[in-house]
Amino acid sequence: MRTKLFALLLALPLLALAAATLAQSATSPIGRWKTIDDETGKVMTVVEVYTAKNGNLAAKIVENIAAPPTCEKCSGKDKGKSTIGMPVLWDLKNKDGTWSDGRGFKPSTGDSFKAKSIKVVDGGKKLEVTGCKAIFCRTATWVRTN
Repeated sequence: MRTKLFALLLALPLLALAAATLAQSATSPIGRWKTIDDETGKVMTVVEVYTAKNGNLAAKIVENIAAPPTCEKCSGKDKGKSTIGMPVLWDLKNKDGTWSDGRGFKPSTGDSFKAKSIKVVDGGKKLEVTGCKAIFCRTATWVRTN
């Protein structure tokens, strides 16, 4: 009886830790996300959101599904480069569960923007990415892949 009680007492903290980890991952933007074209509704790329060396959040394209394979609308050194590995978000800072005040880039249009708000919604299944150019803002919804 004591052995079973001891095993139960050891298992409870491990179960609590596992539940906390699952809950945290549902609210974390870290991971892989499918980007959806806001005009056609088609999946365009898979983006990986990660913590950069400076502790801020960043994202890069890791898989191309239906986007142009190279960045023809880019200017300067990125023109004609592969979109795989291309950064799409960087310098995002956490402010009460919402990531903001960073920068973004949309290779399909060649547009840079201010990343106003990045937040996890729908129980961790979706990521709302709001970007602004001047006073005009748009929100894209990405879908978690992992």
